[in-house]
Amino acid sequence: MGAYQTKLTTKEILEKDFKVTMRGYHQEEVDEFLDTIIQDYEVLQQEINRLQQENEQLRKRSDEGQTRVQNTASTQVNYDVLKRLSNLEKAVFGKKITNAES
Repeated sequence: MGAYQTKLTTKEILEKDFKVTMRGYHQEEVDEFLDTIIQDYEVLQQEINRLQQENEQLRKRSDEGQTRVQNTASTQVNYDVLKRLSNLEKAVFGKKITNAES
C-alpha cells in the first residue's frame, strides 16, 4: 500500500477559525486553507485510483486462478468418466465377444 499523509484531519477542518475583517473573512487565509484541502483531496483521490487498479488486478488474478482450478477439476472428471466408460465397454462387449466365439 502506498504511504500517504493528509495535512488535515476532519476535526481540524471542522474546528478551523478564520479571522474576520471588516468585510468578512480574510480572503488569503481562506484561500490557503482551501488549497490545503484541495491538496489532501488530490492525494486521497490518487490513492483511491491506485487501490481500485490494484483491486481490479487482484480480481483478475483470482478469476484466472478459479478458472484454472475449474478446468483442472473438469479435466479430472472427464478422465474419470472416460476411464469408467472404457471399463464398462470392456465388461459388456468383452463378454459378448467371448460368448460369440464359443
